[in-house]
Amino acid sequence: MSEHDRTAAVTRETSETTIELTLAVDGDGDSEVDTGIGFYDHMLASFAKHGLFDLTVRCDGDLDVDDHHTVEDVAICLGEAFDEALGEKRGIRRYADRRVPLDEAVASVVVDVAGRPYYEFSGEFSQESVGEFTSVMADHFALSLAHNAGLTLHAAVETGDNAHHEVEALFKALARALDDATRLDERRSDTPSTKGEL
Repeated sequence: MSEHDRTAAVTRETSETTIELTLAVDGDGDSEVDTGIGFYDHMLASFAKHGLFDLTVRCDGDLDVDDHHTVEDVAICLGEAFDEALGEKRGIRRYADRRVPLDEAVASVVVDVAGRPYYEFSGEFSQESVGEFTSVMADHFALSLAHNAGLTLHAAVETGDNAHHEVEALFKALARALDDATRLDERRSDTPSTKGEL
């Protein structure tokens, strides 16, 4: 892996899920996603499109139980992929702050690609589920992503009355913030920390 080849491939197999995932941080926003949960597929495709990440996800999960393990484990793999693809994080901008509206809903994300997992969420979702996707799993997705990518992440659903819009705004804000924070700054060749590493 070099700073010009920021890609990763992650596989995970447990009694609950089997996952194959690939990520290119410097992509075109292309995705092929099949998790068995239609709305989750839509959110991951939106995440890739708006973050300009190339993403493939294949997940066979225990959807006869519920959506929890599938959503969580894909987020774990995505976080691990970001961590692997970014390597020593040389030259990245590191910090980003994004607010994204979708009709009446607004979500915000503040991120530090710090190597120190920390997560805070505020807000709520107006409906319990969107299709087969449990709304609060959007919060859990962001938590699992942050912990496995080494992100300090503060996320919020600021307003809204439609859970589809609220969740989608959150995924788009995550994508835009991560795109901003992981971009290479042409003025910097080192790791953006006085410690010399992240």
